[in-house]
Amino acid sequence: MTSSTARERYTLGHHPSVLRTHSWRTAENSAAHLLPHLHAGLQVLDLGSGPGTITLDLARLVTPGTVIGVDASGEVTADARARAAAAGVENVSFTVGDAYALDVPDDSVDVAHVHQLLQHVSDPVAVIRELRRVVRPGGIIALREIVYGGAVWYPLSPGLSRWMEVYQELARANGGEPDAGSRLKSWAMEAGLTDLRSTASVWSFESPTDREWWGGAWSERAQTSSFATQALETGIADDDDLVLISTAWRDWVDADDGWFAVPHGEIIATVR
Repeated sequence: MTSSTARERYTLGHHPSVLRTHSWRTAENSAAHLLPHLHAGLQVLDLGSGPGTITLDLARLVTPGTVIGVDASGEVTADARARAAAAGVENVSFTVGDAYALDVPDDSVDVAHVHQLLQHVSDPVAVIRELRRVVRPGGIIALREIVYGGAVWYPLSPGLSRWMEVYQELARANGGEPDAGSRLKSWAMEAGLTDLRSTASVWSFESPTDREWWGGAWSERAQTSSFATQALETGIADDDDLVLISTAWRDWVDADDGWFAVPHGEIIATVR
């Protein structure tokens, strides 16, 4: 571990409430900016592949090309392999790896895709440079990250306002940047990418099912996940704060007029 990564810690952890929400992600709802650039036969790297739901979609779209998913968690990687086997997707593989030092040759993939990883690392520019190393000239790097600070919701509540304060402070204490989506263009340029297009998209949740998926997960995370334990360890929040946050999320789920939206920044960059 280098000095630049010494204080990195994954804020969300791998609690079931986290993996449940991550498994909702698909190429359609989380990588739409990349889809027009995909075609059969491409070699794709999916960094931060997590449970592999986006990865499997990418593999289906580039068949007979191949996709390799790389994640730091061995447990989550094993689950992704099982998911691929159950789905019968054979042109995909999953491996445990380091985003700063990928076990991938220079100029060996056509597409490098990253979704919701750069917000959790202390040196995102170094990770983007590593992606640039493994993508062959003419290939593309596709990035998408959340902008937590841009989130808006209704009904308003002190508990959800406190959630935002705690999450922002904790994520930064862990070495990350919770508003990473707004920094993507700057980071990509600093990493030496010059041919790029920066766009935005939004996740929004309002139906009873969506509210339960998003708010129900956060209500659980607020008291049982790494978010909770780390907030207490660092002194950023106390037990009363976490109860307030958890209750506020449950109240939001139960509100018929509940609505939530959060923007994401996106990059498509061609490697030259």
